[in-house]
Amino acid sequence: MAMPKQRMAPELGSIDELLKLSEQSFKEPEGTEAAKGAIQSIPICKIKFFKDHPFRLYEGERLTDMADSIANNGVLVPVIIRTIEIDENGCEYEMLAGHNRMNAALLIGLEQLPSIVKEKLTDEEALMYVVETNVLQRSFSDMLPSEKAKVLALRYSDMFSQGKRNDIIEELKKLENPQYNKENSTSPLLGTKLRSDEKLGLEYGLSKNTVARLLRIDKLLPSLKKRVDDAELGLYPAVSLSYLTGAEQTTIDSILAQNEYKVDMKKAELLREYSGRLTVEQATKILSGEATRKPRSKIPASFKIKHKVIAKYFTPQSKASEVEEIIDKALEMYFARQRQQQPTLNEEMEESDHVSEL
Repeated sequence: MAMPKQRMAPELGSIDELLKLSEQSFKEPEGTEAAKGAIQSIPICKIKFFKDHPFRLYEGERLTDMADSIANNGVLVPVIIRTIEIDENGCEYEMLAGHNRMNAALLIGLEQLPSIVKEKLTDEEALMYVVETNVLQRSFSDMLPSEKAKVLALRYSDMFSQGKRNDIIEELKKLENPQYNKENSTSPLLGTKLRSDEKLGLEYGLSKNTVARLLRIDKLLPSLKKRVDDAELGLYPAVSLSYLTGAEQTTIDSILAQNEYKVDMKKAELLREYSGRLTVEQATKILSGEATRKPRSKIPASFKIKHKVIAKYFTPQSKASEVEEIIDKALEMYFARQRQQQPTLNEEMEESDHVSEL
């Protein structure tokens, strides 16, 4: 009796074929649940951006190039989204990996995106997807300071799980390259005796002091982080500002937005000293430089009388105390005469004005 002919799995030559196959397999009768991990076609209007997305998105020519590529080749790598409660805009998904692809797709008028939908992810797990996607796509050294800070802050946090991170990285690598095979560990083999900041430093090629500074940068408000990224605010002064409360940081950013003040270490350290009790008036005085500006002295600056002047009136044998006493008396007589002559001068000026009127 002839054995039933087995159905052979199709050979896939590219990610395009994988996407087409997945989209075909997704076309099931309504009411059936899609297979776990299957690629689904999701309307873009139902996907919202990740809240407080910590990475700068493509703009200008870079975004246009991606849009042109999608127009010619389609979205080659599906985005990763997670289910959320439907919001006031009708969004029921949140983007985790694929913000630039979604912006580029919108630019050319696409209405749907091939998507892998994650369910029941915690906020921490969702953030892992966002961060690790960007780490895989770009070199850590090429990231902006605030982006490096977010990566390190996630790795340093109590909720961080190396096992969960490894699973996410494996998933992302396989998504980018279906032929990917795990060969090496996704993180360097580090001794368990090392502190967390030392481990991060070794993994990303940073000193523990640099790690500590970047972890502080993550404490800044987004608007101040942007000033750091745009080189308007130095890394060291920014670390000092990170110790201010959220309201105080908002005050600083507002003052900087209205003026062209520069924040150096001296100003930043002084602001930090007022942490918890900083007022708008104090912040303005510090940032403008008024608080550190030395008041003008009411005492005239000292000076030396030239030797040729002294020689006109005194002999070489004259004592310094005698010279000083005589000069003091001479000046007293001079200013007394000036005061006596002042009324006469005023009368002459008034008379002159009267004559000119006639």
